[in-house]
Amino acid sequence: MPSAGLNVLRRAEMCLANIAARNPRVNAVVSVVPRESLERQINQISEPQAPRRGIAGRIFTIKDNYCTRELETSCASKVLQGFTAPYDSEPVELIKKAGGIIIGKTNMDEFAMGTNNDFSRYGKCLNPLYPDEEISPGGSSGGSAAAVAADMCEVSLGSDTGGSVRLPGAYCGVYGFKPSYGLLSRNGVIAYAQSLDTVGILSKSIDLVEDTFDVLNQYDPNDPTSIDPEYRAQIAALPKRDRSTLTVGVMEEAIIDMDPEVQQAWIDALDALREQGHRIKTVSVPSLKSALPTYFIISPAEASSNLSRYDGIRYGYRAPSDREEPSGFLYAPTRTNAFGAEVQRRILLGTYNLSSGQYGNHFEKAQRVRRKIQLEFDEVFATPNVVTQNEVVGDVDVLINPTARTRALPHGQHKSAIEDYINDVLTVPPNIAGLPAISCPWGQGQDSVGIQVIGQFGDDKTVLHVARLLEALQKH
Repeated sequence: MPSAGLNVLRRAEMCLANIAARNPRVNAVVSVVPRESLERQINQISEPQAPRRGIAGRIFTIKDNYCTRELETSCASKVLQGFTAPYDSEPVELIKKAGGIIIGKTNMDEFAMGTNNDFSRYGKCLNPLYPDEEISPGGSSGGSAAAVAADMCEVSLGSDTGGSVRLPGAYCGVYGFKPSYGLLSRNGVIAYAQSLDTVGILSKSIDLVEDTFDVLNQYDPNDPTSIDPEYRAQIAALPKRDRSTLTVGVMEEAIIDMDPEVQQAWIDALDALREQGHRIKTVSVPSLKSALPTYFIISPAEASSNLSRYDGIRYGYRAPSDREEPSGFLYAPTRTNAFGAEVQRRILLGTYNLSSGQYGNHFEKAQRVRRKIQLEFDEVFATPNVVTQNEVVGDVDVLINPTARTRALPHGQHKSAIEDYINDVLTVPPNIAGLPAISCPWGQGQDSVGIQVIGQFGDDKTVLHVARLLEALQKH
């Protein structure tokens, strides 16, 4: 094997050694590729060929809701127990073509529904920053964030519907990036709520986050939500703003009850940017207060529709009573036994919101509020939104606020679903509006706080640029 391949193999073996040593407690990785698959991937990037992208030889894990040919894809749910997809999802395929090395799949909240990674058929995942306590890594992509934090991989793909990459990133002290909606293909990524779902990227390195984004940022005709080439061309043609002096917006509505250390980290980050000559400005997005209830109307409704396909007949788990003589309850035993409590709760909520008596009062109104939130964000940003074509009246380059109201919490501290839902209050708005957002670690280890940077639709590179600024400011 060439020396380059040996170097990749050594790093892969270090990640596997960390999985062997730390995963029995952390429970971040749920499956690992066979040794022959790992060596085959490494041999392929060692062969003479055209130069590969920046992720060649980097070690990846993949959230368990991405279809993979070699490993089971269950969405951490009993209903998909034993299911192995006949194809790789588009993001997985692109990573392989670019030379990324995939070594395993990661734990998650069942069907990406949760904020603490404790709704999983594999059992709860623990935060590796706290070796002596059972602390949440965040959810639903908690396994991906924990795997990165524990050096079980260098990059991990998660999915973000309402903060499911950024919240774990904040809790585990790593970067968690949610690109603009539709830029990255979701073909082969099992849906929770398709109008909100976004492929997400987690890593300790902002360089690897951006390199992975560049590889995955391609139009996919097989994904109906993929931004088409016309809009991509319009995004590329937008005037380039001077990044040497940025206008950073602070939303009035984001000033909410939060832990003192989180608030102080936010103030420190803003002060550091101000000292570098950047302008800090208070702005208002009045409908932001409605983002969370809007999200918890739209997302369960879409989940109710999406999850109706899991009946136990074509693949996955099927209850024994569904295999007996017809009893008048076909599907019901399978879905009752196989879906966890949180998934059942959201299916019921979504079905109710879509019922003929409530559709107009709930789902339709939520969509109107969603549109209003999008337009209010447009009025803040200086960069135009190529999709809404709303007139630009703002002068803000990015918005900055904490990712979460608190730092990582002990498992089981929240006693009700409502308390868990409230923790998404700062991460949900970018999903509602389809905006790019990244959680950046401010501080080290257990003292780290997630600082969220939000940009205009399509302005992902500015968001990543500000993440680099925050990283550099901490090094001085």
